[in-house]
Amino acid sequence: RLRRVESADLTIKEWSRERVLGGASTTWAGLSSPLDELDLVARPEIGRGGWPIERAELEPYWRAAAERYRFARLDAFAPGGFGSLRAKGELRPTWEQALTEKVFLAADPPQNFGRELRALYEGPDVDLWLDATVQRLEPDAGGGRMARAVVRTREGRELDVRSRAFVLATGGIENARLLLLSRNLGNTHDQVGRGFMNHPKDYRGILHLAQPVQHAPYYFGCLWNGFAGYAGLCFSEAALRERALLSSYIRLEPLFPWSDDEGVESLVTLAKRSKGLLSAWKRRGTRHGELVELRDYSETGDDSELQNARAGRFDALRLAGKALLHTPSVASYLWYRLAPGRVPTVRRARLRNFLEMEPDPENRVTLSDVLDDDGKPLPRVRWRTSELERRSIVELHVEFARQAERIGLGRLETDLTTRDPFPIAQDASHHMGTTRMGTDPTTSVVDENLSLHGHDNVFLAGASVFPTGGCANPTFTLAALSIRLAEHLRRHVPRLATEAARA
Repeated sequence: RLRRVESADLTIKEWSRERVLGGASTTWAGLSSPLDELDLVARPEIGRGGWPIERAELEPYWRAAAERYRFARLDAFAPGGFGSLRAKGELRPTWEQALTEKVFLAADPPQNFGRELRALYEGPDVDLWLDATVQRLEPDAGGGRMARAVVRTREGRELDVRSRAFVLATGGIENARLLLLSRNLGNTHDQVGRGFMNHPKDYRGILHLAQPVQHAPYYFGCLWNGFAGYAGLCFSEAALRERALLSSYIRLEPLFPWSDDEGVESLVTLAKRSKGLLSAWKRRGTRHGELVELRDYSETGDDSELQNARAGRFDALRLAGKALLHTPSVASYLWYRLAPGRVPTVRRARLRNFLEMEPDPENRVTLSDVLDDDGKPLPRVRWRTSELERRSIVELHVEFARQAERIGLGRLETDLTTRDPFPIAQDASHHMGTTRMGTDPTTSVVDENLSLHGHDNVFLAGASVFPTGGCANPTFTLAALSIRLAEHLRRHVPRLATEAARA
């Protein structure tokens, strides 16, 4: 019940705000990609400036996140990594300079940080408190530093957690809400909650292929060397600069006779929850000794209501029943998934669109008049797509259609250029930007070390500190920033202790 949120204009999915050990990693598919150089720099078309750190400073922390937490190594995103699969498919288009490709990878199976970090949580140096919702931070007698966090159990009992330093890592919405609930902590310049960003997504557009395709693992998606992945299409950095556009992208999803069938998705979900069955499917589907080509988008694990529903006592029976109700589609899917040498022919691929949002100060998190079960105001999220965001994806459709026809790839059928209202409006669960980092306290909430302006013992972690969002799923980068923050805390917190002792 504490996941509730008010969201004007565009919906915020409840399962993107999981209040359990492991958080949203208990429901996500795990796709991610590092940010590009252009994503971090100041651009004239984005009025609120870039990041206060350079991309090169993030690279060692991306590498550390890959080594520690099963993200893909940086070289896996390069032409010699996942890009090597391009040559193994039948689609090998030669794009003109305006278009380029961007690789997205997810660990297979996806990380569940509640499970995988259990040894850390149970270690002698960590106290993990569950059923303890933070209500607010409160300052010491001087008012400059935070002294305690007030937490509340579901039975209504309140208690204090005291510390020399606090790190808020509660997500892009809750980080801002908690500061607002803490007597507008860090909000001297009315910046807390502003600049909310997401990656609005949805289907729009069908590519009618000029020639039928059976193998295109690079574009259509596959399991490869312990990762699920695909390559999306986006504008090149030069084209983005020249056209003053945001960094949106599209991915091609093959359309099979059973696509979007609830019975097939139910069967795939059952297989994922049965490790033995899933491993057997992967072995039978392996091709070229290293990859398994996907036969349905649900195999990657998108955020549908069916796959993200909490598994109950009779969940397996419910899923099995759905599969039986759709026997013809399920049988067709299984024939091509399990029968040796059976490969479906693809004649059409739909476009899935992902938008970069600009950090508009009017897209923001505020406090609602409606109260949650703890008597605290719900978060209210206001976010709308801008003309620039819409134009960026529309121009990408136009450019892709032109190049696809020129090189003989196929014909793009799309109404995105004329559709009203604008149809790309699904929540991607990537909540970013509400406590953005920067050097100027009048336009940001935390500094380059993620310390709250004016309060040197409060730090923020997560995508809420992103000044801009690019088009990449944010988890790889927020994990890298968190490792960087941990290194800073190792140096900084002992100094806080010394200063406190002197006082």
